[in-house]
Amino acid sequence: MEVSHSSSPQPARRGASPANGAAPPAAPVLRRRPVKQSFIASLNAFDWVFAALLIGGAGFAMNRYSAHMNYYDKLVMVCAVPTFAVLGWRWKPVRLLMVLIAALSIGTIQLYHGDLARADTAFFLKYLLSSQSAILWMSALLVFATVFYWIGLISRSPVGSSIGSKLTWAAVLMGFVGLMVRWYESYLIGADVGHIPISNLYEVFVLFCLITSLFYLFYEQHYNTRALGAFVLLVISAAVGFLMWYSVSRDAQQIQPLVPALQSWWMKIHVPANFIGYGSFALSAMVSVAYLLKERGVLADRLPAFEVLDDLMYKSIAVGFAFFTVATILGALWAAQAWGGYWSWDPKETWALIVWLNYAAWLHMRLMKGLRGSVAAWWALTGLVVTTFAFLGVNMFLSGLHSYGKL
Repeated sequence: MEVSHSSSPQPARRGASPANGAAPPAAPVLRRRPVKQSFIASLNAFDWVFAALLIGGAGFAMNRYSAHMNYYDKLVMVCAVPTFAVLGWRWKPVRLLMVLIAALSIGTIQLYHGDLARADTAFFLKYLLSSQSAILWMSALLVFATVFYWIGLISRSPVGSSIGSKLTWAAVLMGFVGLMVRWYESYLIGADVGHIPISNLYEVFVLFCLITSLFYLFYEQHYNTRALGAFVLLVISAAVGFLMWYSVSRDAQQIQPLVPALQSWWMKIHVPANFIGYGSFALSAMVSVAYLLKERGVLADRLPAFEVLDDLMYKSIAVGFAFFTVATILGALWAAQAWGGYWSWDPKETWALIVWLNYAAWLHMRLMKGLRGSVAAWWALTGLVVTTFAFLGVNMFLSGLHSYGKL
């Protein structure tokens, strides 16, 4: 009797193919993750040259103008060098802007030869580079930029929008040169008159135009779209219109000595922080206008996606809120030094608190409840109305400790 033995399958030899002819599974290939390059290691020679120029410029300013600086001014100067270096490393186009501002400002100062009267006689000072001339050029360039942005948006012309962007950069250059030269001009009037030019409505409106324009230009590059320039430049042009009216009706472009309450180094950090907040809030409001128009089908195919508009609205409010919070704290510290108390429920302080609460609530609803869409857009637009009243309305209709800024 034959006994049959069942044969068990033998393991395949290494390298042999399976019985069905299919190729053997490939051995997994282990790939090494690319090593992430550190930020410092990613800097090139131009980045370091830029940093060296900043250090050299700060050293020149310290050596040349140290007699006009107190301890806090020098501290701000020292802190500004790494701050502007990192800004230039992160946002490349602003490096050329900084170099041109410094070069034109120093060159213009040399044209004065220590005589303020040359602003009315020297050709380049009278028509281009004195503080009033440079700020007028800034104003004109911003209005033209607004027109070209709208031409580009309506006609779908990238050329028009590109011209608008270049004009905005040129306006920022002339505006900052105007402020730097105005700073020097104040010292030509008298050492006791000299001050940083952020002390009255004329000067802070120039600052508002510049900060809002810079924030827009950054987001324009970040989101790779110029379609929103037509909207953001509208609020800047409105500020230019007020600036021109205020100059003509109040002769506000004249440099005046600081009132006692403003003779403090706190002003040099409180006011810029405040207007970074104002500029960001204004930008978010104009983006909300674009959002609401797109929602209703107006220029819908020419504007960025809702997700982009929503993200830009959120980031603008978040940045503005952060700086406005810092400015409010600095203002309280300044008030304690000037008036002996951190908070006095002055109308300006009260409305600053209202602005802060408004945007704090917006951010809370965004982060905790997922606030999006038209409700967020309408709220951001309403926020501009509240902020404008806190900025201008209080000066026009109310009085208090901040009445030195009255219209």
